[in-house]
Amino acid sequence: MIEIRGDKKVLITPISKEDLADIKIGDIVWLDGELMTCRDVAHRRLVEYGRELPYDIKDKAIFHAGPIVRKIEGTEDDYEMVSVGPTTSMRMEKFEYEFTKLTGVRVIVGKGGMGPNTERACKEFGAIHCVFPAGCAVVAATEVEKIVEHHWDELGMPETLWCNKVKEFGPLIVSIDAQGRNLFEENKIIFNERKEAAKQAIYPEVKFIK
Repeated sequence: MIEIRGDKKVLITPISKEDLADIKIGDIVWLDGELMTCRDVAHRRLVEYGRELPYDIKDKAIFHAGPIVRKIEGTEDDYEMVSVGPTTSMRMEKFEYEFTKLTGVRVIVGKGGMGPNTERACKEFGAIHCVFPAGCAVVAATEVEKIVEHHWDELGMPETLWCNKVKEFGPLIVSIDAQGRNLFEENKIIFNERKEAAKQAIYPEVKFIK
């Protein structure tokens, strides 16, 4: 569902395809509910090796991130988030269509843009990709209320599936919407057009540059 809190548009898991219908590239949203960290190895295990994820992410969200966590003293198996910054989403590009199809994940969060596999997945299955601002890993950790589960610990801390409860996690900039529009790719066209015009304006002033 979606809830408006002041000037914030908050997505609350479980999120439906209909919830995302009016969200467009460039929109800024926030997330409440369930968010699981999920990187290269987890994608490969699911898509290439056919291993089922041990945590249900249907209508929920994943975060391309390798966090730093620490054990809470005095507990048997409780952890807290120290830092959780996004990793480059393009590394998961080759897996993301099949991953989205198989899991039903609704919101994918990471760093930088993604390509045609993710565009296709978002359009066919009603999902979105969002960018979390880089350099804000400690801020992101403060938006994690609790680590509720963790799986595949044998992969090491960055690749472990950390299943989190988050509150107003963001800001998240929508880079691919459920119609398959891609903010990064559309901006490339605009920026290249501006660049060419700027070059033509500069050349007469700097004739010695070829």
